[in-house]
Amino acid sequence: MFFNNYFYSITIVLQAICVIHCIRKGAQNNWIWIIIFLPLIGSLAYIFSEIFTDREIQNVQSGIGTLFNRRGRIKRLENNLRFSDTFNNRVALADACLAEGQTEKAITLYESSLEGNFTENEYVLGQLVSAYYQIKHYSDIIPIAQKIYKLPQFSLSRQHILYAIALANTGQPGAAEKEFKMMKARFSNYEARFQYARFMIANNRSEEGRLLLKEMTSEVSHLSPRERRFNRNWFTQAKEELKKLS
Repeated sequence: MFFNNYFYSITIVLQAICVIHCIRKGAQNNWIWIIIFLPLIGSLAYIFSEIFTDREIQNVQSGIGTLFNRRGRIKRLENNLRFSDTFNNRVALADACLAEGQTEKAITLYESSLEGNFTENEYVLGQLVSAYYQIKHYSDIIPIAQKIYKLPQFSLSRQHILYAIALANTGQPGAAEKEFKMMKARFSNYEARFQYARFMIANNRSEEGRLLLKEMTSEVSHLSPRERRFNRNWFTQAKEELKKLS
């Protein structure tokens, strides 16, 4: 009895999915009749002929392949490091771990690579800023960021944004605002400007934050398609913040 009910429920769900997909896609009405009168067979036939196209199957296979490739890549990099403990091998493994969310392991590897001629390596210091931000160790970000602060590329880097956020989260609002203002420029630096708006909202300056968010979103139509895609996340978050403030 339980199996029959379970089977019936699955069939109904499959039918609903297929009919909705069929209507949205604008497929032939014949499919709808087949799905209705041959619930299980019709639904499965529709799924494999209309939903699981070759491209979608390839995308699923690609996703699975990527997952295993990432795990395999970390294993390979670990073997490389065991075979030859060099700066490059250590940092390559740290980068892979950071990308996979193994942040603590990445930090350990980055820190252990800062020795000898690489004590002040700017790339590793920048990666450490990103890694500490992921685990919200704001106080650890500040001294590291200050080591690369004077580099020309720092001013427009994401590490500069994370440095400003770290200052704000360690009781230094004045210093944080100074950094945010340096990155505030129209038609650019959308992550920095979004974070600056959030900083103002958090410091009881909601109207200023709202105006900055509105300024950001008003620029969308003036950007190229590539720029819109690249900054879509910040525009989406800006709109969500504006809804909360309205």
